[in-house]
Amino acid sequence: MLQKSLNRLSSGSKIVSPADDAGGLAVSMKLSAAARRSGAAAINISNTISYLQTQDGVLKTAGKVLDRIGELKTLYADPTKNATDLSNYDSEFTALQAQLTSLSSEKFNGRSLFGTTSLTVSVTEDGNTTTAVALMARDLSSTGTGIGALVASSVVDLGDVVLADITTALQNVATFRAQNGAEQSRLTFASDLLVVNKANLEAASSRIVDVDVAEESTQLARWNTLVQAGTAMLAQANQSAQTALRLLQQ
Repeated sequence: MLQKSLNRLSSGSKIVSPADDAGGLAVSMKLSAAARRSGAAAINISNTISYLQTQDGVLKTAGKVLDRIGELKTLYADPTKNATDLSNYDSEFTALQAQLTSLSSEKFNGRSLFGTTSLTVSVTEDGNTTTAVALMARDLSSTGTGIGALVASSVVDLGDVVLADITTALQNVATFRAQNGAEQSRLTFASDLLVVNKANLEAASSRIVDVDVAEESTQLARWNTLVQAGTAMLAQANQSAQTALRLLQQ
């Protein structure tokens, strides 16, 4: 018992071998595995939030480009501008078109930020698909729900641009950002829950396998006292036998 107490204190675990608590060991292993999966799921969610933040950064830039295009369209309508002035405005518009097209093809770690394919991220350690969060597909280059009307091949200069198309494109980008923000908010709460669950799982496992230092130290003192007392009594017994032997020799 003294040796077992020493082993527990030195290892920090009260289950030094499976024989100490077979059932508890099995439960602890399951709890520990669930806690590690919770940590991994939280990392996946954090990476997904980073993906959404990157996507929102692109959308924010797209909104600024659309603002500038709207400004150029208004300036283009100035009747005092000559042909050279209008051509200069068209040059900037063409460059902004190219930038919008470039934004639509942005990627995060090799994954396209925009397109017609949605992404799904698990928010539980058991991989439950019913509670998984699906990220909406956002096709920035779409004509109907994106900015496609402004980067179409038929639009070669500001004269081909309809102000209503700019307004619609801005509204589409604003809607994308609102959806993006809602998804980020949900994933943040899901991550918070995983962190709490992980801590509780680790605490439950700790109660099963981790040694109570105060209690075990008391047990160690007890066994140590018994061993010392037994040793002292054995030494006394040996001394008594030697005294009797000397008496017989006399």
